Amino acid sequence: MRQKTKRLKHLFVFILVITFISISCKNTASTVPSGYQGQGANPIVSTKTKPIQRQWKGTWSFQDSIVFFDNQFQGARLNGVAYDGDNHYTLLITAENTPINPSPWYAFKVWANKPQEVVLQLTYQNSRSRYYPKISKDGLHFNALDSTQFKPIGLGEGAYGLAAAPEAVEITLQLDQQPTWISAQELYASPRITQWVDSLAQRPFISKSIIGKSREGRDLEMLEIKAEETEQALIVISRQHPPEVSGFLAMKTFVETLAGDSELAKTFRKQFTVYNMPLVNPDGVDNGHWRHNMGGIDLNRDWEAFEQPETRAIRDFLKRKTSNGQQFVFGVDFHSTWDDIYYPLDSTITGPKGLPVFDWINRINTRLPSKKTNTIASKKLYPTMVSRNHFFAVYKMPALVFELGDHTPRPFLKKKGRVAAETLMQLLLEGETD
Repeated sequence: MRQKTKRLKHLFVFILVITFISISCKNTASTVPSGYQGQGANPIVSTKTKPIQRQWKGTWSFQDSIVFFDNQFQGARLNGVAYDGDNHYTLLITAENTPINPSPWYAFKVWANKPQEVVLQLTYQNSRSRYYPKISKDGLHFNALDSTQFKPIGLGEGAYGLAAAPEAVEITLQLDQQPTWISAQELYASPRITQWVDSLAQRPFISKSIIGKSREGRDLEMLEIKAEETEQALIVISRQHPPEVSGFLAMKTFVETLAGDSELAKTFRKQFTVYNMPLVNPDGVDNGHWRHNMGGIDLNRDWEAFEQPETRAIRDFLKRKTSNGQQFVFGVDFHSTWDDIYYPLDSTITGPKGLPVFDWINRINTRLPSKKTNTIASKKLYPTMVSRNHFFAVYKMPALVFELGDHTPRPFLKKKGRVAAETLMQLLLEGETD
C-alpha cells in the first residue's frame, strides 16, 4: 500500500506540472494570459534536406532469450535496450536528427516466454519525458498506463512545458507471451489513417485523391467533401509533426462532423467544399520520428521555401484549385502541444479579414466553458514558414494553428472536435467571411 501511495504521489506531481491554468481567448495578442503561454517566435531556419539517422529495426532478446523487445512495426521508435540486472532494463530513445523540438516519441513491443515483472526506464537523447505512456495488447486500443506502474525520475523545476517534465520515467509491467505495446500516444500510422480515409470515401459526397508522394514515396491523400459544386472551400490538415496524435484525434472528429448527417452539415456541404489532408507527414509517422520528415525537416517551417515534397504538394494543390475558380475561405492546421492553445494571426496584420478566426474561438469557448483555452496571436506574417501564414498571405483566408494538449482527455478531444466543426459551419453559413 505504501508503494502504491508513493507512485500515486509521483503521478500526481507529474500531471500537475504539465497541466496548466488557462483563460478564455481574446482577439489580439495584447492580453497577457496565465497558464501555458505557448512557444516563442519561430526562428528562421533552412528547410533544405538534411541527413537523418534511421533506427535499427529488429528484436532484442535478454536473459537467455526469455525477455524480448521489438520495434518492427510502423510508427515504432526504440533505439537501444540494456539489461541492468534484477529485471531492470534501460531503454534509449533518440531522434532522427538534431537540432529538434523536444518531442521524444517512443513505441515498442515487449514480451516474455516466462511470466515475470520487469521495470523499464525510458531515457531520451537531449530531452526530457513529454508523453505519459499508453499501453495496449493489440496495438489498436490504448489506455494510459496505470498510475501504480509509473514513476517519474528527476522532476523538473519549471512551471510548465519541458522544464517541468521529468528527466526519465520508470514503468513496471507484468509480462507474458502475449506482446504488450508501449507507446507515447495512440498508434495511428499511415495504413490505419488510409483505412479511415477509405471508409469516409464510401459516402457519395466524399472522394479521395492522391495529390503527390512523400519523400519515401508514400501517397499524400486528400479528401474532398461536398454535396455539389461550390465556389467556397476550406482546407484542413493534420500531422505535420508525427507524435501529435491528440490534434489528429480532434481533427478526425471535426471532419466526421462536417461529413455527418445533421441538417447543419447537409446545408453546409451545399455551399462549401472541405478539403482534408489528415496525414501530411506519412514518412515521419511510419518511421517513428520525433518531429521531421525523411528530409530531416520540420514541415511546418517549409511554407516559404517549399523545399520538401509534402509541402509542395499542398501548395500546388491549392494553386490548381484556385486557378479553377475555387475560393478558399478558411484554413485549419491541427497540432498538439503541452496544453490546448490557439495560434491565429493578430488582427493588426489581417484586419477585418482575420476576425472570423476569433469569432470562431469565442464560440467554441462559449460552448465548452469547462476548458478555457489561451489564444496567442502572432504579429508576424513574413517569412510565412508555417501553414497558417502561407494560407493567409497567398489566399487571404482566415487561418489558425489549432493545438490540442498531449494529455487532453480523449472524450473531450472528440467533443471539442465536434463543437469546433458545428460552430465553424454556423459561422461560415452566416457569411462572416465575405
